[in-house]
Amino acid sequence: MNNFPKADSFDINLVRSKIMGPNPLKLCEELLHGANIAKGSRVCDLGSGTGITSVMLAREYGLDVYAVDLWSDPDENCAFFREMGVPGDRIHPVKANAAEGLPFDQDFFDAVVSIDSYHYFGRDSRYLGERLLPYVKSGGRIYLSIPGMVRDCHDALLACLLASWDPEQLEYMHDMAWWRNMIGQTSRVSIEDMHQMTCTREAWADWIACDNEYAQGDRAAVEAGALEYLNTIAVTLVKD
Repeated sequence: MNNFPKADSFDINLVRSKIMGPNPLKLCEELLHGANIAKGSRVCDLGSGTGITSVMLAREYGLDVYAVDLWSDPDENCAFFREMGVPGDRIHPVKANAAEGLPFDQDFFDAVVSIDSYHYFGRDSRYLGERLLPYVKSGGRIYLSIPGMVRDCHDALLACLLASWDPEQLEYMHDMAWWRNMIGQTSRVSIEDMHQMTCTREAWADWIACDNEYAQGDRAAVEAGALEYLNTIAVTLVKD
């Protein structure tokens, strides 16, 4: 997929001011390509950051979105949502620590979408079953876009990766086999699809074109060839 009408509807300067890593709008649009989420469905944008993916989910997909993030200010996000013309009853900022469980009733969500954040808390084998799955309705889906490795290389980390990240930071990244094994330890959920995303290089190009210090820090690894060894993993789970 290399056509992103929903992502491209956002002003590029706004995107560059809001994103916190590889372009999450393009990752989200590719992840949900072909997904059948009914308009008005109650969806958790897990690890929503500045809320730009939440705006896309509400505005472009017609979803009732709960923008859940630990580090973002809900008041700032509310103001941003109003600026973007999204009605207050369509998008709800929630400050919560995903790793410790969510402040919702059981079976609250029709679906969960998580872009470039699941790797921070989902590496705990108990997380999915104990702290996320209870909030998803039976038959509901969880859509994950996870930064990963083409093949795990933690035993011999490559110089191009170490140009920007230390071994502790790289521990967040694993390959598809690792994630398949991790998710497979949880009952009451099935892997409906898992594949390598096609927009990784484009999403990274958008990120390192940004003028903030984190993008500049990541640029060294990309320019050294890191994207030969990194990918983005798309995962669709369904709750039994």
